[in-house]
Amino acid sequence: MQIPIGKKIYFASDQHFGAPSRELSLPREKKFVRWLDMVKQDAAAIFLVGDLFDFWFEYKTVVPRGFTRVLGKLAEISDSGIPIHFFVGNHDLWMDGYFEEELGIPVYHTGAEFEFNGQIFFIAHGDGLGPGDKGYKRMKKVFQNPFSKWLFRWLHPDIGVRLAQYLSVENKLISGDQDVEFLGEDNEWLIQYSKRRIEKQHYDFLIFGHRHYPMTLGIGHNSQYINLGDWIGYFTYGVFDGSQFELLSFEETEQPDI
Repeated sequence: MQIPIGKKIYFASDQHFGAPSRELSLPREKKFVRWLDMVKQDAAAIFLVGDLFDFWFEYKTVVPRGFTRVLGKLAEISDSGIPIHFFVGNHDLWMDGYFEEELGIPVYHTGAEFEFNGQIFFIAHGDGLGPGDKGYKRMKKVFQNPFSKWLFRWLHPDIGVRLAQYLSVENKLISGDQDVEFLGEDNEWLIQYSKRRIEKQHYDFLIFGHRHYPMTLGIGHNSQYINLGDWIGYFTYGVFDGSQFELLSFEETEQPDI
């Protein structure tokens, strides 16, 4: 894709809407919708890099209650012709056609490569990548198993959604203390994963969410590791103007009602 003059590619991750409750996450959802209104003015494409929701599950005929504002805004932007790409995270991995069918938004369950203006991007949420974290990797295989999803679908949505939200929040699966501090290159699994990946193929940018810690780091020969941070405490996002990538924080001088 060649980015048109005056247009930009935007990236955001880890909004975790619904946590710790729908009511308490509503101000963050409204703020994110205002960000979407801002970026749609010059967006060539928008990438949502996982954990938009703190929990998401698609039953055959229902989806979790709430998130009306953000879903409506995504539908509006998609209908206007601006491509939106959605990468599942570890909290919203049970995507099964709703975004594609209702919003016209492609959903990626694994990392994917893109080329913009001759620059090569690798984009993924980041959960389960890199060395270590074997317990989570085993748990993810269970969650992704079709039989596990079939069993969960037999729970009434009022029970299933409430149970999943409780486990997510009470067990602090959003982020622990380690997610808000830099652990050093040798201890950051996604940095180690990125370094190994560029040994096999060059990427100009490797973009992830999951860690909740916004940062950019030069690795290898002219490659950049980028973590997008989150919309819980940082409200950070990435923007690529066709030649340079910036990690910015969404700050408002006014707080309009929605």
